Amino acid sequence: MSFRMGSRMERLPKQFFANLVRQVQDRVDAGHDVINLGQGNPDLPTPAHIVEALREAVLDPATHRYGPFAGLPELKEAVAAFYEREYGVPLDPVEEVAVLFGGKAGLVELSEVFLNPGDVALVPDPGYPDYWSGIALAGGRMVEVPLRADHDFLPDLSALPAELLDQAKLWFLNYPNNPTGAVAPLDWFERAAALARRHEVLVVHDFAYGAVGFDGFRPPSFLQVDGAKDVCVEIYTLSKTYNMAGWRVAFAVGNRFAVRAINLLQDHRYVSLFPAVQRAAVAALSGSQRCVEELVAVYEARRNAFIEELERCGYRCPKPAGSFFAWVPVPAGFTSATFAEYLLDRADVAVAPGIGFGACGEGYVRVGLLTSEARLREAARRIAKAVVHA
Repeated sequence: MSFRMGSRMERLPKQFFANLVRQVQDRVDAGHDVINLGQGNPDLPTPAHIVEALREAVLDPATHRYGPFAGLPELKEAVAAFYEREYGVPLDPVEEVAVLFGGKAGLVELSEVFLNPGDVALVPDPGYPDYWSGIALAGGRMVEVPLRADHDFLPDLSALPAELLDQAKLWFLNYPNNPTGAVAPLDWFERAAALARRHEVLVVHDFAYGAVGFDGFRPPSFLQVDGAKDVCVEIYTLSKTYNMAGWRVAFAVGNRFAVRAINLLQDHRYVSLFPAVQRAAVAALSGSQRCVEELVAVYEARRNAFIEELERCGYRCPKPAGSFFAWVPVPAGFTSATFAEYLLDRADVAVAPGIGFGACGEGYVRVGLLTSEARLREAARRIAKAVVHA
């Protein structure tokens, strides 16, 4: 017996990368040495002091019970202290911090709580596909904002029609950017915030890669803009900064109406995040940040190894300024999808086709810098050799 799902489920976008995952696994099962650079799953372990904090918390029976629905007060206080220390942004831990079950959950929830059917949400193109999911579940209308190389993969603010901004309720931004690796300077955030204020649109800044900037650049928080809390809620996850992807802990900060809305929805959807994980998150945010500095240095060295090897082999690719992705141009004669298939078939290298991130992603593939420098150099050689023989 089968049952028909609700229409909201039928609106969900197809998982573009599911087929790629299957193809990679089939190749591995057939005995091929595949270098999988197609996913965004951090490959290094969680720092030992955070794991130890979890171990100690798990042994405390007090963490075996339900925690407060809105999260442990000590975690929210640690988030506020973290933002004050790292960005000079003061936060009210009660009114301006929401604990999330991973950053993805918060990004989807914001569409669910703010969009009515037909409401407009602006999304980056290319961009993280889960922005689309929340908009689809809410029945909203997604309008893509192009990110192009000639504007450093930043939206051209002067090209955004005033009528469109007046219609929009949400505006998703993401810097450092997935998939392009671009970063946004603070003065660009200032201009974006002024537009958002003028047109009364809520900015949702996905700050997942906030810790990962290269060549001495420190990615700014959108909330560093004066008055940004009036127009912005920022999503920060511990997945990338502390290699805690499987732990599913993040937070939303900034606009207090958005924070209240998230907490209200989560009151009905969940009880609370496992208190032991929340205590470990406190240790991550409050302890030494040397592990973060070391992690960024690892990613920068990996970036350099991959790009330099590509260029040594005659394949030009710009260096990303942040995140742990490289946005690699596709050679003539290929689409992003056919190039990804070709590399898997001829070079045993898995990459993510740019079209999976939106129409403006065509012409690129995304490479995750999530393996050793040696493997990245080998992948670069394989890619360049495959292109020569195409």
